[in-house]
Amino acid sequence: MPLLYTVAARVYPAIHLLWRQREIGLENVPAGGFVLAANHVSNLDPFALGIALWPRHVVHWMAKAELHNRWLDRAMRSLAAFPVRRGEVDPGALREAQELLRAGEVLGMFPEGTRSRKGLNKRFEAKAHPGTARIALGAGVPLVPVAIAGTDRLSRLGPIRIAYGPPIPVDDLAGLPRKQAAEIATERLMTAIASLRKALTGAADPNAPDEPLVEARGR
Repeated sequence: MPLLYTVAARVYPAIHLLWRQREIGLENVPAGGFVLAANHVSNLDPFALGIALWPRHVVHWMAKAELHNRWLDRAMRSLAAFPVRRGEVDPGALREAQELLRAGEVLGMFPEGTRSRKGLNKRFEAKAHPGTARIALGAGVPLVPVAIAGTDRLSRLGPIRIAYGPPIPVDDLAGLPRKQAAEIATERLMTAIASLRKALTGAADPNAPDEPLVEARGR
């Protein structure tokens, strides 16, 4: 169990109290390794998503290589993060992701690669990429959609809501070229995330910041 990850997870009672974090659909979370794929609205998303599954699972994350410098690398790895070079294929990161999944660990990913709301000056636009689905398909593990809302409004004391959906069906994609299979799985994934996000916000726009209209069950 990564040290800083454990320390961070132990503040969950405070998160629950202050920001009223609730999760629904936890019965959809598999017991073994899987890819957890979420929308991305705040830099605090990995923390909220990670502690929601602790101690049953440790959620590992790819973090941009710039954060894994000589000063921060040890701390990042203690938070269950490993480096990835953004904007290019990174064989080392892909290999580490596959090894974690095959060992029964959980890999958290944001298919859009960046936050959906982040001001005007953005180098990386929020657009779904097939890499998340490709990793899950390559490792032969479930691809689990999840929606998160509220982490971008913590100054207003929440609430934080997280909804997990059933694993994306991919059995019918066997035999297809890997690229085509990943693209189809990505379309299904993003549709599922949008549906979960809409259920959380009660809004037609899955990125709308409205307060949830559906009360979420506790853990």
